[in-house]
Amino acid sequence: MGAIYRWKGNSKAGEGRMEITEVTPARVGIDLRFLKPWKAHNAIAFDLAERGGATEVTWSMSGESSFGMRVFGVFVNMDKLVGRDFEKGLGRLAAVVARG
Repeated sequence: MGAIYRWKGNSKAGEGRMEITEVTPARVGIDLRFLKPWKAHNAIAFDLAERGGATEVTWSMSGESSFGMRVFGVFVNMDKLVGRDFEKGLGRLAAVVARG
């Protein structure tokens, strides 16, 4: 816990930081703060549950939305915007787990 990752990239990557806030056998919690191109604060959780001899991973992100972000959400499908990144990340996690 307490490990921090910071980034500062192009206009697409923006700027922000992530800090691991919780590590248990059933959950990893992360505090995510976007600084640019807009400010946002979110809680990320990777919840782990045993299912039939395998581990099911549920990746969630929650946080308050400003008025501007709520308006943005009306016009932009968030699943289309970030869903591919979530799927790609979960695929990479599965590959790491498969390698042992």
